[in-house]
Amino acid sequence: MDSVLRITGKIIDALGNFCSLLMVLMIINVFYDVIMRYFFNDVSIGMQELEWHLFAAMFMFGIAYTLKEDSHVRVDIFYDVMSAKKQALVNIFGSLFLALPITLVILYYSWDYTFEAYQMGEGSGDPGGLPHRWVVRSVIPLSSMFLILAIFHVLVAQIKTLTTPAKPEIGEQ
Repeated sequence: MDSVLRITGKIIDALGNFCSLLMVLMIINVFYDVIMRYFFNDVSIGMQELEWHLFAAMFMFGIAYTLKEDSHVRVDIFYDVMSAKKQALVNIFGSLFLALPITLVILYYSWDYTFEAYQMGEGSGDPGGLPHRWVVRSVIPLSSMFLILAIFHVLVAQIKTLTTPAKPEIGEQ
């Protein structure tokens, strides 16, 4: 169980590092775009589209990393006061019955969505825009696969929490 957590954790951590790289590239791109626009009166549609492509990829791939790190948004009013085992049950339920089904639906429909863009050679509708729309569309199924891996990681970690005997609190011996 520990080796599965270690391997999946390393893959998802590498994805988180990739998101950091995408963020740096996006900042450089925005900086370049602003300098060119305001100092040289030169606008590039392709560079502007690249900004939202990088942002979309960073956001979509970051979902899996955020789930693995347990940094996603949730209502913690009741969750914070629960024991670790009850929290594990909530996380297992949420992973299996909320996150996994919607991720599988997104993965299923995004294959055709991406393949259609590739088949028809879809590009930007704007002159000077980026030519291969399928590249940004492929982020959807890829990020869904990484999210499934992150859900698996969470499930294994929570099962480990449930099966590991609770350590006595300080002063409870």
